[in-house]
Amino acid sequence: MTMLQSILTAALLLCVSSSEDFDWSKKERTPFYYGTFPTGFSWGAGTSAYQTEGAWNIDGKGISIWDAFVHKKGTIQSNDTGDSSCEGYYKFKEDINLMKDMKLNHYRFSISWPRILPSGLKSDHINEKGIKYYDDLINLLLDNKLTPVVTLYHWDLPQILQEKYGGWQNGSLVKYFNDFANLCFERFGNRVKYWVTFSNPWSVAVEGYETGEHAPGLKLKGVGAYKAAHNIIKAHATVWHTYDLQWRSRQKGFVGISLTADWGEPVDVTNQRDIEAAERYLQFHLGWFAAPVFHGDYPQVMKDYIGRKSGQQGLGASRLPVFSPEEKSHNKGTCDFLGLGHFTTRYVTQKNYPSGLGDSYFSDRDLAELVDPQWPDPGSEWLYSVPWGFRRLLNFVKTHYGNPMIYVTENGISEKMLCTDLCDDWRMQYFKDYINEMLKAIKDGVNVKGYTAWSLLDNFEWDEGYTERFGLFYVDFRNKNKPRYPKASVQYYKRIISSNGFPNQREVESWKRKAIETCSSSNQLLAADPLIGHMEMVTEIVVPTVCTLCILLTAVFFMFLLRGRL
Repeated sequence: MTMLQSILTAALLLCVSSSEDFDWSKKERTPFYYGTFPTGFSWGAGTSAYQTEGAWNIDGKGISIWDAFVHKKGTIQSNDTGDSSCEGYYKFKEDINLMKDMKLNHYRFSISWPRILPSGLKSDHINEKGIKYYDDLINLLLDNKLTPVVTLYHWDLPQILQEKYGGWQNGSLVKYFNDFANLCFERFGNRVKYWVTFSNPWSVAVEGYETGEHAPGLKLKGVGAYKAAHNIIKAHATVWHTYDLQWRSRQKGFVGISLTADWGEPVDVTNQRDIEAAERYLQFHLGWFAAPVFHGDYPQVMKDYIGRKSGQQGLGASRLPVFSPEEKSHNKGTCDFLGLGHFTTRYVTQKNYPSGLGDSYFSDRDLAELVDPQWPDPGSEWLYSVPWGFRRLLNFVKTHYGNPMIYVTENGISEKMLCTDLCDDWRMQYFKDYINEMLKAIKDGVNVKGYTAWSLLDNFEWDEGYTERFGLFYVDFRNKNKPRYPKASVQYYKRIISSNGFPNQREVESWKRKAIETCSSSNQLLAADPLIGHMEMVTEIVVPTVCTLCILLTAVFFMFLLRGRL
Protein backbone atom coordinates (compact mmCIF):
# COMPACT_ATOMS: atom_id res chain seq x y z
CA MET A 1 0.00 0.00 0.00
CA THR A 2 1.36 3.42 -0.99
CA MET A 3 1.70 6.28 1.49
CA LEU A 4 -1.13 8.10 -0.32
CA GLN A 5 -3.42 5.07 0.09
CA SER A 6 -2.58 4.92 3.80
CA ILE A 7 -3.49 8.58 4.23
CA LEU A 8 -6.72 8.11 2.29
CA THR A 9 -7.63 5.02 4.34
CA ALA A 10 -7.12 6.93 7.59
CA ALA A 11 -9.24 9.78 6.29
CA LEU A 12 -11.98 7.37 5.25
CA LEU A 13 -12.08 5.80 8.72
CA LEU A 14 -12.58 9.25 10.20
CA CYS A 15 -15.23 9.91 7.56
CA VAL A 16 -17.25 6.80 8.37
CA SER A 17 -17.49 7.78 12.01
CA SER A 18 -18.57 11.35 11.20
CA SER A 19 -20.93 10.74 8.25
CA GLU A 20 -24.06 11.19 10.36
CA ASP A 21 -22.91 14.53 11.76
CA PHE A 22 -24.30 16.76 9.00
CA ASP A 23 -26.61 19.32 10.61
CA TRP A 24 -29.75 19.53 8.49
CA SER A 25 -31.29 22.19 10.72
CA LYS A 26 -28.42 24.64 10.22
CA LYS A 27 -29.55 27.34 7.80
CA GLU A 28 -26.09 28.53 6.63
CA ARG A 29 -27.66 31.55 4.93
CA THR A 30 -25.49 34.43 6.04
CA PRO A 31 -24.80 37.90 4.56
CA PHE A 32 -22.24 38.42 1.80
CA TYR A 33 -18.72 37.82 3.08
CA TYR A 34 -15.88 40.12 2.04
CA GLY A 35 -12.59 38.28 2.05
CA THR A 36 -10.08 36.51 -0.16
CA PHE A 37 -9.23 32.92 -1.05
CA PRO A 38 -6.14 31.09 0.20
CA THR A 39 -2.87 31.79 -1.60
CA GLY A 40 -2.46 29.44 -4.54
CA PHE A 41 -6.19 28.98 -5.12
CA SER A 42 -6.62 28.03 -8.80
CA TRP A 43 -9.09 29.82 -11.10
CA GLY A 44 -10.14 28.31 -14.40
CA ALA A 45 -12.78 27.70 -17.04
CA GLY A 46 -13.91 24.54 -18.77
CA THR A 47 -15.18 22.97 -22.00
CA SER A 48 -15.59 19.48 -23.40
CA ALA A 49 -14.46 17.96 -26.70
CA TYR A 50 -17.79 17.16 -28.34
CA GLN A 51 -19.34 20.47 -27.28
CA THR A 52 -16.62 22.68 -28.76
CA GLU A 53 -14.16 20.94 -31.09
CA GLY A 54 -16.27 20.34 -34.19
CA ALA A 55 -14.17 18.61 -36.90
CA TRP A 56 -16.29 15.54 -36.19
CA ASN A 57 -14.89 13.44 -39.07
CA ILE A 58 -11.59 15.21 -39.76
CA ASP A 59 -8.00 13.93 -39.61
CA GLY A 60 -8.87 10.31 -38.92
CA LYS A 61 -11.29 10.84 -36.02
CA GLY A 62 -13.70 7.97 -35.46
CA ILE A 63 -17.46 8.31 -34.95
CA SER A 64 -18.68 8.81 -31.37
CA ILE A 65 -22.07 7.92 -29.92
CA TRP A 66 -22.90 11.65 -29.97
CA ASP A 67 -22.03 11.90 -33.67
CA ALA A 68 -24.44 9.02 -34.34
CA PHE A 69 -27.12 10.31 -31.94
CA VAL A 70 -27.36 13.88 -33.26
CA HIS A 71 -27.65 12.72 -36.87
CA LYS A 72 -30.97 11.03 -36.07
CA LYS A 73 -33.69 13.57 -36.82
CA GLY A 74 -35.74 14.68 -33.83
CA THR A 75 -33.26 13.82 -31.07
CA ILE A 76 -31.90 17.38 -30.63
CA GLN A 77 -33.62 20.77 -30.51
CA SER A 78 -33.84 22.21 -34.04
CA ASN A 79 -31.93 19.12 -35.25
CA ASP A 80 -28.69 20.86 -34.24
CA THR A 81 -25.44 18.90 -34.27
CA GLY A 82 -21.93 19.36 -32.93
CA ASP A 83 -20.42 18.69 -36.36
CA SER A 84 -18.71 22.08 -36.41
CA SER A 85 -19.79 23.59 -33.06
CA CYS A 86 -17.24 26.25 -31.99
CA GLU A 87 -14.57 24.99 -34.43
CA GLY A 88 -12.33 24.64 -31.38
CA TYR A 89 -10.22 22.09 -33.25
CA TYR A 90 -8.99 24.94 -35.44
CA LYS A 91 -9.31 27.89 -33.05
CA PHE A 92 -7.61 26.62 -29.87
CA LYS A 93 -4.77 29.14 -30.21
CA GLU A 94 -7.28 31.99 -30.25
CA ASP A 95 -9.10 30.50 -27.26
CA ILE A 96 -5.88 30.17 -25.26
CA ASN A 97 -5.25 33.87 -25.87
CA LEU A 98 -8.70 34.60 -24.41
CA MET A 99 -7.82 32.54 -21.32
CA LYS A 100 -4.45 34.22 -20.97
CA ASP A 101 -6.08 37.64 -21.10
CA MET A 102 -8.46 36.58 -18.32
CA LYS A 103 -5.47 35.55 -16.17
CA LEU A 104 -6.85 32.03 -15.71
CA ASN A 105 -4.67 29.54 -13.82
CA HIS A 106 -6.09 26.36 -15.37
CA TYR A 107 -8.16 25.12 -18.28
CA ARG A 108 -10.32 22.04 -18.06
CA PHE A 109 -10.95 20.23 -21.35
CA SER A 110 -11.60 16.66 -22.44
CA ILE A 111 -9.85 14.30 -24.81
CA SER A 112 -12.10 12.74 -27.43
CA TRP A 113 -11.61 8.97 -27.17
CA PRO A 114 -12.50 8.34 -30.87
CA ARG A 115 -10.19 11.17 -32.01
CA ILE A 116 -7.13 9.25 -30.84
CA LEU A 117 -8.54 5.69 -30.99
CA PRO A 118 -11.07 5.71 -33.88
CA SER A 119 -12.36 2.19 -33.17
CA GLY A 120 -12.07 2.63 -29.40
CA LEU A 121 -9.37 -0.04 -29.23
CA LYS A 122 -5.69 0.69 -28.68
CA SER A 123 -4.81 -2.61 -30.35
CA ASP A 124 -6.49 -1.56 -33.64
CA HIS A 125 -5.07 1.84 -34.54
CA ILE A 126 -3.69 4.96 -32.83
CA ASN A 127 -4.55 8.13 -34.73
CA GLU A 128 -1.35 10.18 -34.53
CA LYS A 129 -3.06 13.28 -35.96
CA GLY A 130 -5.41 13.23 -32.98
CA ILE A 131 -2.46 12.80 -30.62
CA LYS A 132 -0.74 15.77 -32.25
CA TYR A 133 -3.80 18.00 -31.78
CA TYR A 134 -3.81 17.39 -28.02
CA ASP A 135 -0.01 17.63 -27.85
CA ASP A 136 -0.19 21.07 -29.46
CA LEU A 137 -3.03 22.16 -27.18
CA ILE A 138 -1.26 21.02 -23.99
CA ASN A 139 2.07 22.53 -25.03
CA LEU A 140 0.53 25.90 -25.84
CA LEU A 141 -1.36 25.94 -22.53
CA LEU A 142 1.88 25.33 -20.64
CA ASP A 143 3.71 27.96 -22.73
CA ASN A 144 1.06 30.42 -21.52
CA LYS A 145 1.34 29.25 -17.88
CA LEU A 146 -2.09 27.59 -17.92
CA THR A 147 -2.38 24.25 -16.11
CA PRO A 148 -4.19 21.60 -18.19
CA VAL A 149 -6.88 19.70 -16.28
CA VAL A 150 -7.78 16.82 -18.57
CA THR A 151 -11.02 14.83 -18.58
CA LEU A 152 -10.71 11.37 -20.12
CA TYR A 153 -14.42 10.77 -20.65
CA HIS A 154 -16.89 13.56 -21.29
CA TRP A 155 -19.57 11.39 -22.87
CA ASP A 156 -18.23 10.77 -26.42
CA LEU A 157 -17.80 6.98 -26.44
CA PRO A 158 -16.56 5.49 -29.74
CA GLN A 159 -19.69 4.37 -31.62
CA ILE A 160 -18.13 1.00 -32.52
CA LEU A 161 -17.95 0.10 -28.81
CA GLN A 162 -21.65 0.93 -28.48
CA GLU A 163 -22.64 -1.14 -31.48
CA LYS A 164 -20.41 -4.11 -30.75
CA TYR A 165 -20.68 -4.33 -26.95
CA GLY A 166 -23.67 -2.24 -25.88
CA GLY A 167 -21.54 0.58 -24.49
CA TRP A 168 -21.42 0.95 -20.70
CA GLN A 169 -23.86 -1.93 -20.28
CA ASN A 170 -20.92 -4.24 -20.96
CA GLY A 171 -18.15 -4.91 -18.45
CA SER A 172 -15.57 -5.29 -21.22
CA LEU A 173 -15.49 -1.49 -21.47
CA VAL A 174 -13.57 -1.41 -18.19
CA LYS A 175 -10.54 -2.84 -19.99
CA TYR A 176 -10.97 -0.75 -23.14
CA PHE A 177 -11.29 2.47 -21.15
CA ASN A 178 -8.23 1.54 -19.12
CA ASP A 179 -6.26 0.98 -22.34
CA PHE A 180 -7.35 4.42 -23.62
CA ALA A 181 -6.47 6.10 -20.31
CA ASN A 182 -3.10 4.33 -20.20
CA LEU A 183 -2.31 5.64 -23.68
CA CYS A 184 -3.15 9.18 -22.52
CA PHE A 185 -0.89 8.81 -19.47
CA GLU A 186 1.88 7.51 -21.74
CA ARG A 187 1.62 10.29 -24.34
CA PHE A 188 0.56 13.30 -22.26
CA GLY A 189 1.30 12.46 -18.62
CA ASN A 190 4.76 14.02 -18.62
CA ARG A 191 2.95 17.40 -18.92
CA VAL A 192 -0.57 16.76 -17.54
CA LYS A 193 -0.73 16.47 -13.75
CA TYR A 194 -4.50 16.62 -13.16
CA TRP A 195 -6.67 13.89 -14.63
CA VAL A 196 -10.44 13.51 -14.35
CA THR A 197 -11.62 10.02 -15.32
CA PHE A 198 -15.34 10.72 -15.85
CA SER A 199 -17.36 13.91 -16.05
CA ASN A 200 -20.81 13.67 -14.45
CA PRO A 201 -21.31 9.90 -14.75
CA TRP A 202 -24.85 10.40 -13.35
CA SER A 203 -25.86 11.95 -16.69
CA VAL A 204 -24.09 9.23 -18.66
CA ALA A 205 -26.01 6.54 -16.80
CA VAL A 206 -29.44 8.13 -16.30
CA GLU A 207 -29.85 10.21 -19.45
CA GLY A 208 -27.98 7.80 -21.70
CA TYR A 209 -29.42 4.47 -20.52
CA GLU A 210 -32.59 5.27 -18.50
CA THR A 211 -34.44 8.20 -20.14
CA GLY A 212 -32.73 8.13 -23.54
CA GLU A 213 -32.41 11.94 -23.68
CA HIS A 214 -28.67 11.66 -24.32
CA ALA A 215 -26.53 9.38 -26.44
CA PRO A 216 -26.77 6.46 -26.94
CA GLY A 217 -30.48 7.13 -26.40
CA LEU A 218 -31.44 3.86 -24.67
CA LYS A 219 -34.49 3.57 -22.38
CA LEU A 220 -33.61 0.60 -20.18
CA LYS A 221 -35.79 1.70 -17.28
CA GLY A 222 -34.93 0.48 -13.83
CA VAL A 223 -31.82 -1.44 -14.87
CA GLY A 224 -29.84 0.37 -17.58
CA ALA A 225 -28.63 3.28 -15.46
CA TYR A 226 -27.52 1.03 -12.57
CA LYS A 227 -25.64 -1.32 -14.87
CA ALA A 228 -23.89 1.52 -16.71
CA ALA A 229 -22.92 3.21 -13.44
CA HIS A 230 -21.57 -0.09 -12.07
CA ASN A 231 -19.19 -0.47 -15.01
CA ILE A 232 -18.21 3.21 -14.93
CA ILE A 233 -17.26 2.97 -11.23
CA LYS A 234 -15.16 -0.13 -11.90
CA ALA A 235 -13.54 1.59 -14.89
CA HIS A 236 -12.68 4.63 -12.79
CA ALA A 237 -11.13 2.51 -10.04
CA THR A 238 -9.12 0.48 -12.56
CA VAL A 239 -7.70 3.60 -14.19
CA TRP A 240 -6.79 5.07 -10.79
CA HIS A 241 -4.87 1.91 -9.90
CA THR A 242 -3.17 1.87 -13.31
CA TYR A 243 -1.91 5.40 -12.74
CA ASP A 244 -0.97 4.67 -9.14
CA LEU A 245 1.06 1.57 -10.03
CA GLN A 246 2.59 2.54 -13.39
CA TRP A 247 2.83 6.32 -13.62
CA ARG A 248 2.49 8.16 -10.31
CA SER A 249 6.10 7.78 -9.15
CA ARG A 250 7.40 9.18 -12.47
CA GLN A 251 4.73 11.74 -13.36
CA LYS A 252 3.64 12.79 -9.86
CA GLY A 253 0.11 13.64 -10.95
CA PHE A 254 -3.37 13.29 -9.47
CA VAL A 255 -6.39 11.29 -10.63
CA GLY A 256 -9.95 12.17 -9.60
CA ILE A 257 -13.52 11.98 -10.82
CA SER A 258 -15.97 14.84 -11.47
CA LEU A 259 -19.41 14.33 -9.92
CA THR A 260 -22.17 16.83 -10.60
CA ALA A 261 -24.90 17.19 -7.99
CA ASP A 262 -27.69 19.59 -7.13
CA TRP A 263 -28.27 20.33 -3.48
CA GLY A 264 -31.41 18.78 -1.94
CA GLU A 265 -32.93 20.80 0.90
CA PRO A 266 -35.72 19.33 3.09
CA VAL A 267 -39.01 21.18 2.57
CA ASP A 268 -39.35 21.15 6.36
CA VAL A 269 -36.07 20.86 8.27
CA THR A 270 -38.01 19.89 11.42
CA ASN A 271 -39.70 16.95 9.64
CA GLN A 272 -37.64 13.75 9.85
CA ARG A 273 -39.29 12.26 6.73
CA ASP A 274 -38.30 15.31 4.68
CA ILE A 275 -34.75 15.17 6.05
CA GLU A 276 -34.52 11.49 5.10
CA ALA A 277 -35.92 12.26 1.63
CA ALA A 278 -33.33 15.01 1.11
CA GLU A 279 -30.53 12.71 2.26
CA ARG A 280 -31.87 10.02 -0.10
CA TYR A 281 -31.93 12.54 -2.97
CA LEU A 282 -28.22 13.25 -2.42
CA GLN A 283 -27.25 9.62 -1.93
CA PHE A 284 -29.03 8.54 -5.14
CA HIS A 285 -27.25 11.32 -7.04
CA LEU A 286 -23.85 12.16 -5.53
CA GLY A 287 -23.47 9.18 -3.19
CA TRP A 288 -24.21 6.68 -5.97
CA PHE A 289 -20.66 7.35 -7.25
CA ALA A 290 -18.94 9.03 -4.31
CA ALA A 291 -19.66 6.29 -1.77
CA PRO A 292 -17.97 3.51 -3.81
CA VAL A 293 -14.98 5.75 -4.58
CA PHE A 294 -14.48 6.80 -0.96
CA HIS A 295 -16.01 3.90 0.99
CA GLY A 296 -15.95 1.01 -1.50
CA ASP A 297 -19.69 0.31 -1.87
CA TYR A 298 -23.01 1.90 -2.73
CA PRO A 299 -24.87 3.95 -0.09
CA GLN A 300 -26.87 1.69 2.22
CA VAL A 301 -30.08 3.61 1.46
CA MET A 302 -29.74 2.78 -2.26
CA LYS A 303 -29.25 -0.89 -1.51
CA ASP A 304 -32.24 -0.88 0.84
CA TYR A 305 -34.71 0.96 -1.38
CA ILE A 306 -33.82 -0.66 -4.72
CA GLY A 307 -33.61 -4.10 -3.09
CA ARG A 308 -37.03 -3.73 -1.46
CA LYS A 309 -38.68 -2.42 -4.64
CA SER A 310 -37.09 -5.20 -6.70
CA GLY A 311 -38.55 -7.75 -4.26
CA GLN A 312 -42.01 -6.15 -4.49
CA GLN A 313 -41.79 -6.44 -8.27
CA GLY A 314 -41.18 -10.18 -7.97
CA LEU A 315 -37.55 -10.10 -9.01
CA GLY A 316 -35.18 -12.67 -7.58
CA ALA A 317 -32.38 -10.14 -7.00
CA SER A 318 -31.97 -6.41 -6.65
CA ARG A 319 -31.80 -4.35 -9.82
CA LEU A 320 -28.79 -2.62 -8.24
CA PRO A 321 -25.69 -4.68 -9.09
CA VAL A 322 -23.50 -5.96 -6.27
CA PHE A 323 -19.79 -5.33 -5.77
CA SER A 324 -17.79 -8.36 -4.63
CA PRO A 325 -15.57 -7.96 -1.52
CA GLU A 326 -12.56 -7.71 -3.86
CA GLU A 327 -14.26 -5.02 -5.95
CA LYS A 328 -15.18 -3.00 -2.86
CA SER A 329 -11.55 -3.05 -1.80
CA HIS A 330 -10.53 -2.11 -5.34
CA ASN A 331 -12.96 0.86 -5.41
CA LYS A 332 -12.15 2.28 -1.99
CA GLY A 333 -9.84 5.26 -1.82
CA THR A 334 -9.49 5.73 -5.60
CA CYS A 335 -9.73 9.52 -5.55
CA ASP A 336 -6.78 11.89 -5.18
CA PHE A 337 -9.23 14.77 -5.47
CA LEU A 338 -12.98 15.08 -5.97
CA GLY A 339 -14.12 17.16 -8.92
CA LEU A 340 -17.46 18.70 -7.99
CA GLY A 341 -19.92 20.13 -10.48
CA HIS A 342 -22.84 22.13 -9.12
CA PHE A 343 -25.49 24.38 -10.67
CA THR A 344 -28.71 24.56 -8.66
CA THR A 345 -30.87 23.37 -5.74
CA ARG A 346 -34.18 21.58 -5.16
CA TYR A 347 -36.49 21.34 -2.19
CA VAL A 348 -37.23 17.69 -1.41
CA THR A 349 -40.06 15.91 0.36
CA GLN A 350 -41.21 12.32 0.87
CA LYS A 351 -43.43 10.81 -1.85
CA ASN A 352 -44.24 7.11 -2.13
CA TYR A 353 -44.21 5.44 -5.54
CA PRO A 354 -46.03 2.08 -5.50
CA SER A 355 -44.00 -0.68 -7.14
CA GLY A 356 -46.92 -1.45 -9.45
CA LEU A 357 -46.17 1.71 -11.43
CA GLY A 358 -43.10 0.03 -12.91
CA ASP A 359 -39.46 0.22 -12.05
CA SER A 360 -37.34 3.27 -12.70
CA TYR A 361 -34.45 5.11 -11.11
CA PHE A 362 -36.71 8.04 -10.28
CA SER A 363 -39.50 6.05 -8.61
CA ASP A 364 -36.93 4.02 -6.63
CA ARG A 365 -36.13 7.15 -4.60
CA ASP A 366 -39.63 7.76 -3.15
CA LEU A 367 -39.35 11.54 -3.17
CA ALA A 368 -40.59 14.67 -4.90
CA GLU A 369 -38.51 17.64 -6.07
CA LEU A 370 -39.85 21.19 -5.73
CA VAL A 371 -38.62 24.68 -6.59
CA ASP A 372 -39.36 28.06 -5.06
CA PRO A 373 -41.01 30.26 -7.74
CA GLN A 374 -39.16 33.24 -6.28
CA TRP A 375 -35.75 31.77 -7.14
CA PRO A 376 -34.11 33.72 -10.02
CA ASP A 377 -34.45 31.91 -13.34
CA PRO A 378 -32.84 33.35 -16.51
CA GLY A 379 -34.89 31.10 -18.79
CA SER A 380 -33.48 27.59 -18.43
CA GLU A 381 -36.13 25.02 -17.54
CA TRP A 382 -34.03 23.52 -14.72
CA LEU A 383 -31.37 25.97 -13.52
CA TYR A 384 -32.44 28.33 -10.74
CA SER A 385 -29.98 30.53 -8.84
CA VAL A 386 -29.86 29.31 -5.22
CA PRO A 387 -26.38 30.23 -3.95
CA TRP A 388 -26.76 28.99 -0.37
CA GLY A 389 -27.24 25.44 -1.65
CA PHE A 390 -23.62 25.42 -2.85
CA ARG A 391 -22.24 25.96 0.64
CA ARG A 392 -24.58 23.28 1.99
CA LEU A 393 -23.39 20.77 -0.62
CA LEU A 394 -19.72 21.49 0.04
CA ASN A 395 -20.22 20.96 3.77
CA PHE A 396 -22.13 17.73 3.08
CA VAL A 397 -19.16 16.44 1.05
CA LYS A 398 -16.78 17.42 3.85
CA THR A 399 -18.86 15.55 6.44
CA HIS A 400 -19.62 12.39 4.45
CA TYR A 401 -16.35 11.78 2.62
CA GLY A 402 -13.61 12.76 5.05
CA ASN A 403 -13.07 16.33 3.83
CA PRO A 404 -11.39 15.40 0.53
CA MET A 405 -9.43 17.80 -1.63
CA ILE A 406 -12.06 19.39 -3.90
CA TYR A 407 -11.73 21.11 -7.25
CA VAL A 408 -14.99 22.67 -8.42
CA THR A 409 -15.02 21.40 -12.00
CA GLU A 410 -18.27 22.99 -13.23
CA ASN A 411 -20.31 25.93 -12.00
CA GLY A 412 -22.22 28.46 -14.06
CA ILE A 413 -25.56 29.55 -15.44
CA SER A 414 -27.16 29.54 -18.86
CA GLU A 415 -29.56 31.80 -20.65
CA LYS A 416 -32.27 31.09 -23.17
CA MET A 417 -32.76 34.27 -25.15
CA LEU A 418 -33.64 34.79 -28.79
CA CYS A 419 -31.67 38.03 -28.83
CA THR A 420 -28.57 37.67 -26.69
CA ASP A 421 -27.43 40.68 -24.69
CA LEU A 422 -23.72 40.48 -23.94
CA CYS A 423 -24.30 42.51 -20.77
CA ASP A 424 -25.19 39.37 -18.82
CA ASP A 425 -25.89 40.87 -15.41
CA TRP A 426 -27.62 37.67 -14.21
CA ARG A 427 -24.43 35.65 -14.84
CA MET A 428 -22.28 38.19 -13.00
CA GLN A 429 -24.68 38.00 -10.04
CA TYR A 430 -24.63 34.20 -10.16
CA PHE A 431 -20.80 34.05 -10.14
CA LYS A 432 -20.60 36.65 -7.37
CA ASP A 433 -23.05 34.80 -5.12
CA TYR A 434 -21.94 31.21 -5.79
CA ILE A 435 -18.23 31.96 -5.53
CA ASN A 436 -18.91 33.82 -2.28
CA GLU A 437 -20.73 30.78 -0.86
CA MET A 438 -17.70 28.67 -1.82
CA LEU A 439 -15.50 31.14 0.09
CA LYS A 440 -17.75 30.75 3.13
CA ALA A 441 -17.45 26.96 2.82
CA ILE A 442 -13.65 27.28 2.86
CA LYS A 443 -14.03 29.31 6.06
CA ASP A 444 -16.14 26.40 7.35
CA GLY A 445 -13.10 24.18 6.80
CA VAL A 446 -14.02 22.60 3.44
CA ASN A 447 -10.88 21.75 1.48
CA VAL A 448 -11.58 23.51 -1.85
CA LYS A 449 -8.46 24.10 -3.94
CA GLY A 450 -9.79 25.47 -7.23
CA TYR A 451 -12.82 26.70 -9.16
CA THR A 452 -13.78 26.16 -12.81
CA ALA A 453 -16.36 28.45 -14.39
CA TRP A 454 -18.62 26.63 -16.82
CA SER A 455 -18.15 27.32 -19.59
CA LEU A 456 -15.47 29.23 -21.44
CA LEU A 457 -17.57 29.40 -24.62
CA ASP A 458 -21.16 29.07 -25.67
CA ASN A 459 -21.24 25.58 -27.14
CA PHE A 460 -23.37 22.63 -28.23
CA GLU A 461 -25.52 22.07 -25.15
CA TRP A 462 -26.37 18.38 -25.67
CA ASP A 463 -30.10 17.75 -26.22
CA GLU A 464 -30.75 21.52 -26.07
CA GLY A 465 -28.56 22.08 -29.14
CA TYR A 466 -27.62 25.76 -29.43
CA THR A 467 -30.72 27.09 -27.67
CA GLU A 468 -29.02 27.24 -24.27
CA ARG A 469 -25.83 29.23 -23.66
CA PHE A 470 -23.45 28.83 -20.70
CA GLY A 471 -20.47 30.68 -22.12
CA LEU A 472 -18.42 33.53 -20.77
CA PHE A 473 -17.82 34.24 -24.45
CA TYR A 474 -20.69 34.47 -26.91
CA VAL A 475 -20.14 32.40 -30.06
CA ASP A 476 -21.97 33.44 -33.23
CA PHE A 477 -22.93 30.04 -34.61
CA ARG A 478 -24.56 31.64 -37.70
CA ASN A 479 -21.17 32.83 -38.90
CA LYS A 480 -19.00 30.12 -40.45
CA ASN A 481 -15.93 31.58 -38.67
CA LYS A 482 -17.61 31.17 -35.24
CA PRO A 483 -16.30 34.48 -33.82
CA ARG A 484 -16.12 34.89 -30.01
CA TYR A 485 -17.44 38.00 -28.23
CA PRO A 486 -16.76 38.63 -24.51
CA LYS A 487 -19.82 38.96 -22.32
CA ALA A 488 -19.68 41.33 -19.36
CA SER A 489 -19.14 38.31 -17.10
CA VAL A 490 -15.65 37.91 -18.63
CA GLN A 491 -14.55 41.21 -17.09
CA TYR A 492 -16.38 40.45 -13.85
CA TYR A 493 -14.79 37.02 -13.42
CA LYS A 494 -11.41 38.50 -14.37
CA ARG A 495 -11.72 40.97 -11.46
CA ILE A 496 -12.58 38.17 -9.01
CA ILE A 497 -9.47 36.32 -10.20
CA SER A 498 -7.17 39.34 -9.99
CA SER A 499 -8.43 40.11 -6.45
CA ASN A 500 -8.45 36.39 -5.47
CA GLY A 501 -11.91 36.95 -4.02
CA PHE A 502 -13.85 39.93 -2.72
CA PRO A 503 -11.51 42.42 -1.02
CA ASN A 504 -14.01 45.06 0.16
CA GLN A 505 -17.55 46.25 -0.48
CA ARG A 506 -16.69 49.46 -2.31
CA GLU A 507 -14.41 47.77 -4.82
CA VAL A 508 -16.73 44.83 -5.45
CA GLU A 509 -19.72 47.12 -6.03
CA SER A 510 -17.78 48.91 -8.79
CA TRP A 511 -17.02 45.70 -10.71
CA LYS A 512 -20.47 45.18 -12.18
CA ARG A 513 -20.76 48.80 -13.32
CA LYS A 514 -17.34 48.68 -15.01
CA ALA A 515 -18.10 45.32 -16.65
CA ILE A 516 -21.39 46.61 -18.07
CA GLU A 517 -19.53 49.61 -19.52
CA THR A 518 -17.12 47.34 -21.40
CA CYS A 519 -19.78 45.13 -22.99
CA SER A 520 -21.58 47.88 -24.92
CA SER A 521 -18.89 47.92 -27.63
CA SER A 522 -19.10 44.13 -27.88
CA ASN A 523 -22.87 44.43 -28.30
CA GLN A 524 -22.32 46.85 -31.18
CA LEU A 525 -19.91 44.41 -32.85
CA LEU A 526 -22.37 41.57 -32.45
CA ALA A 527 -25.22 43.71 -33.78
CA ALA A 528 -23.15 44.29 -36.92
CA ASP A 529 -22.26 40.61 -37.28
CA PRO A 530 -25.49 39.49 -39.04
CA LEU A 531 -24.63 42.05 -41.77
CA ILE A 532 -21.18 40.51 -42.09
CA GLY A 533 -22.75 37.06 -42.22
CA HIS A 534 -25.23 38.29 -44.83
CA MET A 535 -22.42 39.76 -46.92
CA GLU A 536 -20.61 36.42 -46.78
CA MET A 537 -23.78 34.70 -47.95
CA VAL A 538 -24.08 37.18 -50.82
CA THR A 539 -20.47 36.49 -51.78
CA GLU A 540 -20.93 32.71 -51.64
CA ILE A 541 -24.40 32.33 -53.17
CA VAL A 542 -25.64 35.47 -54.89
CA VAL A 543 -22.41 36.50 -56.63
CA PRO A 544 -21.85 33.08 -58.25
CA THR A 545 -25.50 33.18 -59.34
CA VAL A 546 -25.03 36.63 -60.92
CA CYS A 547 -21.87 35.39 -62.63
CA THR A 548 -23.76 32.40 -64.01
CA LEU A 549 -26.49 34.69 -65.37
CA CYS A 550 -23.85 36.93 -66.97
CA ILE A 551 -22.33 33.92 -68.72
CA LEU A 552 -25.73 32.76 -69.97
CA LEU A 553 -26.70 36.24 -71.21
CA THR A 554 -23.35 36.60 -72.97
CA ALA A 555 -23.89 33.23 -74.65
CA VAL A 556 -27.37 34.27 -75.82
CA PHE A 557 -25.97 37.59 -77.12
CA PHE A 558 -23.34 35.80 -79.17
CA MET A 559 -25.96 33.37 -80.53
CA PHE A 560 -28.00 36.33 -81.82
CA LEU A 561 -24.86 37.83 -83.36
CA LEU A 562 -24.05 34.57 -85.12
CA ARG A 563 -27.63 34.25 -86.43
CA GLY A 564 -27.44 37.82 -87.72
CA ARG A 565 -24.26 37.01 -89.65
CA LEU A 566 -25.75 33.85 -91.10
